[in-house]
Amino acid sequence: MTGLSLQIKNLTKKMKKNAALQGLSMNFQARQIHGIIGPEGAGKTTFLRHIMGLLKSDEGEIIFFRDRVPVAFSEIRDGVAYMPQTQSLYPELSIHEHLEFFRTLYQLPAAEYQVRRQKLLQMARLEDVTDRLAAQLSGGMYKKLGLICALLSSPQVLLLDEPTNGVDPLSRRDFWELLYELKQQEEILILITTSYMDEALKCEQVHLLFDGKALMEGPPRAILQQQNCKSFDDVFLQYDSALASL
Repeated sequence: MTGLSLQIKNLTKKMKKNAALQGLSMNFQARQIHGIIGPEGAGKTTFLRHIMGLLKSDEGEIIFFRDRVPVAFSEIRDGVAYMPQTQSLYPELSIHEHLEFFRTLYQLPAAEYQVRRQKLLQMARLEDVTDRLAAQLSGGMYKKLGLICALLSSPQVLLLDEPTNGVDPLSRRDFWELLYELKQQEEILILITTSYMDEALKCEQVHLLFDGKALMEGPPRAILQQQNCKSFDDVFLQYDSALASL
């Protein structure tokens, strides 16, 4: 099955009289890891919630494509998975029980579920701790459990909202290694938001947001070279300084 791509046209949303999104236009290529990069309050979560259909825009379009042909969101809704920043896992349930719960939720056939379950547990290196309760997991393991629950239905599009926020550097590294392995093995479009500027270089494409506006998009190293900056912190500081001088 051909992977899905995504185009955003002039997406605008006002919330409490403020412009949360200001005419965003961006392109997301199939089978790549795209980073939505920006400081706190840039509009990253609001943007993902629009893609999921959880919020309705005031203006603009969100268009999914399969093999360059537009497809209605209703046709591919089951192929889009969303991992929110605040996860709703059940502390009293084990890893095994969480997967059984989501199997029922997704109505997966038994044989398909067993194959998928084993693959994801091995990728996340959680196969030896399936009896452990969610409340007993480290921050990094908790995040990985949330991820494999989202992946259980074999989505074609994965939306991750600040998935590495609040975890230690080693857990962040492990999480990214899991994303790379997933991207290599499956036809999946991954959109990941982060306020950790160093994570921009881990993406194939980045899309910079600031105060609800799209600043630029492209390969991360190409953007740094174009802006004559050593880091994405410098890019945002440079932009903020330019605004302050107006």
